[in-house]
Amino acid sequence: MSKKSWWWALLSVPLLFLGTDITKAVEYGELVQKDGKWEFKETEDPVIKLMHDKHWINDEEYFKVTDRQGKNWIEPVDAVLNRRREMEWVRYEKTALHLPDWLDLGFENRTRFESYDHPWRASQAIGNGRTDAQIALRSRVRIGLGGDGPLKLLFEGQDSRSFLDGDRGDFRDTTTVNEFDVLQLVGSLTVNNLFGTGLRTDVHFGRMTLDLGNRRLVARNAFRNTTNSFDGFHWQLSQDKTWRIRGFATQPVVRDDTRLDQQYNNLLFWGTYFESRHFPWFLVDAYYLGLNDQRLPNGTTHRTYTTAGGRFYKDPKPGEPDYEIETTWQTGRRGVTDHFAHFQHLELGYMFNVPWTPRLVFQFDYASGDRQPGDSQDEGFDTLFGARRWEYGPTGTWGPFSRTNLITPGWRIFLNPTPNWILMAKHRVWYLAQDRDVFGNTGLRDQTGNSGTSLGHDVELQAQWMINANLDFDVGYVHWFKGSYFDSPTILAQMPSGGNKDSDYFYASIRLRI
Repeated sequence: MSKKSWWWALLSVPLLFLGTDITKAVEYGELVQKDGKWEFKETEDPVIKLMHDKHWINDEEYFKVTDRQGKNWIEPVDAVLNRRREMEWVRYEKTALHLPDWLDLGFENRTRFESYDHPWRASQAIGNGRTDAQIALRSRVRIGLGGDGPLKLLFEGQDSRSFLDGDRGDFRDTTTVNEFDVLQLVGSLTVNNLFGTGLRTDVHFGRMTLDLGNRRLVARNAFRNTTNSFDGFHWQLSQDKTWRIRGFATQPVVRDDTRLDQQYNNLLFWGTYFESRHFPWFLVDAYYLGLNDQRLPNGTTHRTYTTAGGRFYKDPKPGEPDYEIETTWQTGRRGVTDHFAHFQHLELGYMFNVPWTPRLVFQFDYASGDRQPGDSQDEGFDTLFGARRWEYGPTGTWGPFSRTNLITPGWRIFLNPTPNWILMAKHRVWYLAQDRDVFGNTGLRDQTGNSGTSLGHDVELQAQWMINANLDFDVGYVHWFKGSYFDSPTILAQMPSGGNKDSDYFYASIRLRI
């Protein structure tokens, strides 16, 4: 790379901040239909426009990069594996370096400060209850080959680390730290109009990240500082956006905080997932997932599950009610005991067709817990490789609640003052489903059940500001009113000093993608 090219890369960072003010004229866009009326929507990127105005790129390059956004984007390898928002942004480096269409290059960095007081985890007792404040950094680089061709390759590297996490009692594990590793190294083969049927099929092979359904069981983590990935194969057959069926056979990647991640021959994860979009008011998912985890020599930790379920929902729209129901059932073996567990989710919402389009949502979750520790039956639900931030609150160093042994009703409201802003307020009440089972992943447990089930309730506030797909800010605050469970002598003895007091959590993050 020439010296001049490096200067292009560096200049693109301040241009993100300056571009929106420097360029005011709207010269490029498209007509979109909104509320029965056609409106002009600006699609021009201000930084690309500035590059063109300053003659850093010529007319041909300007129109080429502008035309390849939105519906005409160059689809990356993982487009059908993950959510589009995870990989779609304007590649300023690629444009500045005059790279060809068949070569993709993108960088991402997210920096987040987060802090909470009165820690509660059993593993944090050594810290004597001191406040845990950390700075989490997650950096990614994507290099793709293939452009619009049927055969494509993608490398995505990720470096996740945390600063200020060295004090006694600070929370640190492989959900916060995973330094210098391969997140994705995946190839794909796409065939459109398979045998003249109009169907599309994709085959993926290598290391990949996955999102399935609403991501409660398999997810490419968004808020968490590290990310789940899988080695193996993935296949998809689809008819436009009407329906699709997916199948996969993988070895889940086991993260290590400082060494390279690895996979094990005796840890397998496979499944199939069907999605139907035939009726907008009755969208349907159905799935089967299998897990065989025999990694550790101690047989009591082995997990051999079948997980099957369905999801029925309607997407939110202004002036209409919406809903989501998901029911999931698990059978198999956990260690030497039989395993039978389930998870139920109910959600009812309404988006008001008024300014700021407020959407009010009522939610209820039930995740089964183990009724009687030590007997021949285990009922604790296993959320597998799912994410939880959008339902249970921030994860990162926070995240007290997970999808096991839990009963939680609640509500939340979303506001959109402008298309770039999302405001959210939430209130949820938390109970253990079984008083003798472990409280999530906290390590807290009262096998007598005398501590009760009341975990308290929390209030959460969040503001997100997306300047564009390349730059966004996220700020949030949670106050957790802890319940009577934490005042029990049995639980007090397991927690850091002051762990039964209410906790406050604050975070602020910035994500830059170029």
